[in-house]
Parts: sequence; C-alpha cells; structure tokens
Amino acid sequence: MKKIYIGLSLCFLLVSCGSSFQGFYNNHKADMGTTSFQVPNFMKAVLSQISPEVKHAIGNISDLKFIKFDALSKFKRESLIAEMNAVTNSGYTDVFRKNDVVNTRIISVKELGVVVTDAIIFNSTENETTAYYLQGNFDPEKIKSLADEDAFGEFSNSLMQSYNTNINPSFNP
Repeated sequence: MKKIYIGLSLCFLLVSCGSSFQGFYNNHKADMGTTSFQVPNFMKAVLSQISPEVKHAIGNISDLKFIKFDALSKFKRESLIAEMNAVTNSGYTDVFRKNDVVNTRIISVKELGVVVTDAIIFNSTENETTAYYLQGNFDPEKIKSLADEDAFGEFSNSLMQSYNTNINPSFNP
C-alpha cells in the first residue's frame, strides 16, 4: 500500500510541475541547496559574449536556463529524474539517455529540419543533479557530443565560468 501512495504522490508532483522545462525550473529554483539562473531578455547580450569554446561547442544561444541541486536525498533525486522524464517525453527526441543507479544522463532535443532548436541536458549523480535548457540554433552532432562524461563536464565548467564572468564584471581597472 505504501508504494501505491508514493506512486500517486509522484504522479501528483509530475502533473503539478507541468511538462515543460520552465515548469520544472519554476518549481525548483527556490529549493534549498539549489543554484539556478536564467538569462532574461535584457541580458541577451551576455549570451553573445560567451567564450569561443562554448560557442564552438553548441552554436547560437537565444535562451539559457540552468539549475543545479546539491545534497539530494535518494527520494528527491528519483523524483527529479521522474519529472525530467515527463518534460522530455513532451515533444522532445532523445539524443542520448543513460539510466543507472549511479548516473542518469539525458540529452533531448526539439528539431526544425536538421537544426536543433531546443536542447535539455540533464545529468544526475548521487552527489549532484544539473539541468540545462538551451534554445537557439545548434549543430545536432555537437549536442550529441555532450553525451561523453568528460565533454559534458568541460561544457558545464566553461559555460558556468563564462556566464559568471560576464554577469560579474570586475571593478578593478
């Protein structure tokens, strides 16, 4: 009986967040232990200043959202994975999906012809869960390359470093 109750709670949770990345982001951006950012329209110029390495890795970005969860319980991690499955099942095509106890990695895209227009890059380990939402015009092969754990880590670090540098200008001459 307990499993049925948990399953029903999870179903309610999935319905309440909606099946969009924005819904997922809005539901969790204020969670304790969460780091998140999205780039509003007035900051779109920041996206044009992203490092050449990141631009080369993915292409032109018109929208960017990021959320990272630290110190998750097993239940919280499982519910985040279930929510992301619901999001990526609503009009996205999986480029890569790895589901195991230690690591769940999902790369799902929406396409217009041969161009990727939306990408969700989700990675969940026992220590940390991160999710990116990117909108723009991307090379599908470059998005697919992020399935490699080292490439994903390098991309994440470069993007975070570039974003932080561009929104936190130095006041030193």
